[in-house]
Amino acid sequence: MQRRTFLAGLLTVPILAACDEAESQTIPEGPWPGPSTPRSYVTSPAPPLGERLVLTDEAWRQRLTRAQYDILRRERTEPSFSCELWQEHRDGRFYCGGCGAPLFSSAHKFESGTGWASFYRPIEPGRVTEHSDVSYGMVRTEVRCARCDGHLGHLFDDGPPPTGHRYCINGSILDFVPVA
Repeated sequence: MQRRTFLAGLLTVPILAACDEAESQTIPEGPWPGPSTPRSYVTSPAPPLGERLVLTDEAWRQRLTRAQYDILRRERTEPSFSCELWQEHRDGRFYCGGCGAPLFSSAHKFESGTGWASFYRPIEPGRVTEHSDVSYGMVRTEVRCARCDGHLGHLFDDGPPPTGHRYCINGSILDFVPVA
């Protein structure tokens, strides 16, 4: 498997800022009802394409860590370079940390220099959805898990060939499973 480093010229503050969300929502007070460390929801076989997982807000709080909940359900963004998966280079698959749906393959991962896990395509069509996001005075494309509708990150058009896309994904909401 070939790894690529992709820097569109010099990375600039606007590119980094476009991945990073402002902290505008308040964090719930009191002890967190969910786990303190992420749980894996990866199953074999993987959930079929088109299957949906719909839970109440309270069920999501019980299922996810606070950090996962903030990103997946409240559309927050982890700080750049804060999750080790941005530099994960083993062969494997990246799954949704909220529902276990397969999302991305290490074969489509590249080094963008942004500090977030970056992919030039999803693992297969229909595993992620794309939506217009006009928050924070920017026009972007938000990427969500097609199974649980969890916020994953954003899509930009500054990636490498063959697609020219950069799926800028929060690593702390991914569950990486190396190929055995």
